[in-house]
Amino acid sequence: MDSELAQLEAQLEQLISLHNRTKAENVGLHGRVAQLDAENRQLAAKLKLAVDRLDALLDKLPEA
Repeated sequence: MDSELAQLEAQLEQLISLHNRTKAENVGLHGRVAQLDAENRQLAAKLKLAVDRLDALLDKLPEA
């Protein structure tokens, strides 16, 4: 009986440890997602600016 309780206690400690590591990793991943979202918005804005400039240049070209 004591060995079973000790085994359950060890398994519970492992589960708690795994939970804590996973929770910390999740927090880090949420931060990374936020960072990548911000970077994506910046790149999308730069792309839109490039497309707008290209459209303006194409409008200035004479018709062929």
